[in-house]
Amino acid sequence: MDVLQLTVAGQAPVALPVAQLRWRFSRSSGPGGQNVNTTDSRVELLFDLAATEALPPALKARALRRLAGTLVDGAVVIAASEHRSQWQNRVAAQRRLVELLEQALRPPPPPRRATRPTRGSVERRLAAKKQRGAIKGQRRGRVDLPEE
Repeated sequence: MDVLQLTVAGQAPVALPVAQLRWRFSRSSGPGGQNVNTTDSRVELLFDLAATEALPPALKARALRRLAGTLVDGAVVIAASEHRSQWQNRVAAQRRLVELLEQALRPPPPPRRATRPTRGSVERRLAAKKQRGAIKGQRRGRVDLPEE
């Protein structure tokens, strides 16, 4: 597999070249027994979003804006260490990268149309407030002041 396919609503599928992905491996914690102490099964996937030419400029700008808080020097970093084997962690990291980018590239929802509450809903709200106020008013003990 030399490309990762991204499907974006309303756009043609986008292909990310696997050559633009950088990998780092390290020792992992978690399941695996003694094997964990000897193999580099933890995977870090780095994709330089700011420098890629695989995305159209408009989609790239949208992704950079939406992922601005999670980028490290313009790159998306994804770590995977939930599996015992490095290969399974690599597949999991690639899957997460595709999901993250597809979510970031999704077009924004249509703007909300401002609406007004109906007369009936306003009347029901006010009636409920009056009823609640009456209940609270009944709880108050009336203190009669002595007449002088």
